[in-house]
Amino acid sequence: MQHGQDRPQTAFQKALTDEKTSSLRKYQEIVLAKPSLWRLMGYELRTLLFGSLPGALGYALRKLFYRRLFKHVGRGVVFGRNAVIRHGGKISLGDNVIIDDNCVLDAKGPPDSDGGITIGSNVIISRNTILSCKGGTIEIGDNTNVGTNCLIHCESTVRLGANILIAAYCYLVAGGNHDFGRTDVPVIQQPSLSKGGIAVEDNVWLGARVTVLDGVTVGQDAILGAGAVVLRDVPAFAVAAGVPAKVIKSRQ
Repeated sequence: MQHGQDRPQTAFQKALTDEKTSSLRKYQEIVLAKPSLWRLMGYELRTLLFGSLPGALGYALRKLFYRRLFKHVGRGVVFGRNAVIRHGGKISLGDNVIIDDNCVLDAKGPPDSDGGITIGSNVIISRNTILSCKGGTIEIGDNTNVGTNCLIHCESTVRLGANILIAAYCYLVAGGNHDFGRTDVPVIQQPSLSKGGIAVEDNVWLGARVTVLDGVTVGQDAILGAGAVVLRDVPAFAVAAGVPAKVIKSRQ
């Protein structure tokens, strides 16, 4: 039987299992964009004291003290309980944003990279939703509502326009696909592929459990039916549904 250190690992696995790096240092690299004991203490105190605090007092204290965890926070931003914030120095929030309970805002990536998460004004990120970068960029326009238990993950770019309605359990994944042409190397070790990211234009409605894959553009005012798996571009004002999604009518 092979020992763990003898098995091939991804770069992320190597970073987490590197015996030359202390556990504290690894934790800082996961949570903070740039490791710093002073910043880590500030993060730990805020999340420990206020992260799970219930009721109006919890909302008020998080609104007051969480601002320092981010690159920018606008007016009237609300943080629910147990929000997970990673690399907050690469996350910007507009005015009147609502981050509901148990959400994850994860802007992981190289400290000097240009990626991160930018959320416009009057946006709602509903309970249990995950926004996750892996050196990529997530942009969400004004007045957009992301439903519960959604996953938006990118290794390149995910750009959501304004006035978008995303129902529960939707998945938008840009990157993360792997080449699998070789059989002598596990798929996890083969190169990650990118098809250019995801773009969802203004005024789009995604029904429940919609999956949008890398390389797709959804045109403005389009509607994606519940359960659709979108592999190709959807024209503006189209209604698309099915697996894979196909245009079934036009709204014009």
